[in-house]
Amino acid sequence: MSKQQLSRRTFLAASAVFAAPLIIPARAFGANERIVTAHIGIGGQGSGNLKAFMGQGVAPAAIVDVDSKRLASTIKMVSEKGFKVDGYDDYRKVLERKDIDAIVVSTPDHWHALPTVHGCQAGKDVYCEKPLTLTIPEGRAMVEAARAHNRIVQTGSQQRSDAKFRKACELVRNGKIGKVNKVLVGLAKSNFGGPPVADSEPPAELNYDMWLGPAPQRPYNQKRVHYNFRFFWDYSGGQMTNWGAHHIDIAHWALGFDHTGPVSTEGTAEFHPEKWFEVSTACRITHKYGNGVEIVVGQEQKDIPGGTTFIGEKGTIFVNRGVLRGTPAELVEQELSSGDESLYVSSNHHKNFLDCIKSRELPICDVEIGHRTASACHLGNIAIRLGRKIEWDPVNEKIVGNDPEAIALVNRPYRAPWSLK
Repeated sequence: MSKQQLSRRTFLAASAVFAAPLIIPARAFGANERIVTAHIGIGGQGSGNLKAFMGQGVAPAAIVDVDSKRLASTIKMVSEKGFKVDGYDDYRKVLERKDIDAIVVSTPDHWHALPTVHGCQAGKDVYCEKPLTLTIPEGRAMVEAARAHNRIVQTGSQQRSDAKFRKACELVRNGKIGKVNKVLVGLAKSNFGGPPVADSEPPAELNYDMWLGPAPQRPYNQKRVHYNFRFFWDYSGGQMTNWGAHHIDIAHWALGFDHTGPVSTEGTAEFHPEKWFEVSTACRITHKYGNGVEIVVGQEQKDIPGGTTFIGEKGTIFVNRGVLRGTPAELVEQELSSGDESLYVSSNHHKNFLDCIKSRELPICDVEIGHRTASACHLGNIAIRLGRKIEWDPVNEKIVGNDPEAIALVNRPYRAPWSLK
């Protein structure tokens, strides 16, 4: 297994100064009082998140999943650990419960925005998996909901809570490799479980209508659900939003781009020759930012290794899971001086979320940060789907100029009766 394929669940640690406190929570937590959680989506990453939070001492009270077999097995596992948990196939039922402090959203991407927004409206803090969104307007709605209701929303970009990533970003931020003009971001190759199969009736254990939710109506196909959702535009954005949400996030952190985005994006891509799935099999995308820095995202590009590579006037720094190296090598041996900027320190992404529920300080990967990272991923996908350069206004978050095709891809209509309004 390659470094890039290692489970996200094993990565916990990061950096910087805490933001100003938010509002005091609805109930003040005592030193030993457990935070009560509901877990929405309990597949591979959802199961990992559940176990990680249980390891931090939370009390899971509800599990939500549209697959009844998966739901039953998870309830059994949690019950055997001494917790009384209820099961649901509709997340809205847990939002009505006054005993639940926070929700953990580990659903397919097209189901991230609604539970997060509704959770904030219901007074719950939210841990939402990356990529934070399916569309750019969803991200802005999530930020607005978090701010309007004074909620803590942590994006599950766990690389921010890893010491090697933090050190790489601090070295870059403090000019240890000189001026940076280019950053390379390497994505994983597509790992779709082909070949395709014919449409069929959904299995009895799956509430398929609820699985689709706001996505367009179409017949059930087993190669579009569960993990394979990632390879179809209705539900996700391929490895661009999967691994791009990790490695572009680190580029943004190092360069101070957490509250902005590219001003232009262009690129080329290849797609599956037999159309087994819709997202790219290979791509090369260039994001240009307002200060002239370029972030070049590559999938199946020989000159772009998986991870994040910062290219500066004095050398380069490469960081990926378990790897931090410089050229020359001594670059990464440097220590920060007293006048250098230190980044937010977190040694455990799940614990950071729980700590912030109690302190009301913004978490290390706050919803605005996750939104901006996801936005860059979405812009990359828009550019390769159109096959041309697009201009972007990161302040107003709009396509620049008269470009109806690009504007149409920025947002997606929800299937009735679902709505973000």
